[in-house]
Amino acid sequence: MDYPVVIAAPFGRLGVRCEAGELRELRFLPAGMALRPPAPGSLEAEVARQLDAYYADPRHVFTMPRRLLGTPYQLRVWQRIAAIPCGETRRYQDLSRELSSSPRAVGGACGRNPIPVIVPCHRVVASVGLGGFNQSTGDETLDIKKWLLRHELG
Repeated sequence: MDYPVVIAAPFGRLGVRCEAGELRELRFLPAGMALRPPAPGSLEAEVARQLDAYYADPRHVFTMPRRLLGTPYQLRVWQRIAAIPCGETRRYQDLSRELSSSPRAVGGACGRNPIPVIVPCHRVVASVGLGGFNQSTGDETLDIKKWLLRHELG
């Protein structure tokens, strides 16, 4: 997918998509992807500024306008994930009990999270090990999950 804005992150690149004055999507992109800076004063520039604030201090609270588009179940999962404090984790199994669903369903919702980092799905881990991350169990995205978790632990 092509992103109008591509910004640098400590772990690679992020594609940013905003619509109607709201952040709609962040995507992890390969580190070698060309940067496409946001226009000064744009919402994309504010997203980049707030992400930089998070990289400097993992307790930064994101305030940019955003809209999550998903099923009612996904929205419930994302709301629970957003409530996990920085520096803490929850197991898929624990969230599934809270939501009266299955760990696999929670994992599916995590994988479809349109704004990772902002909705911190990296804070949801498997009973043994880290589990997957952002629709993948590949090493590259798991390295990002590890980076985010280490960053938040200080």
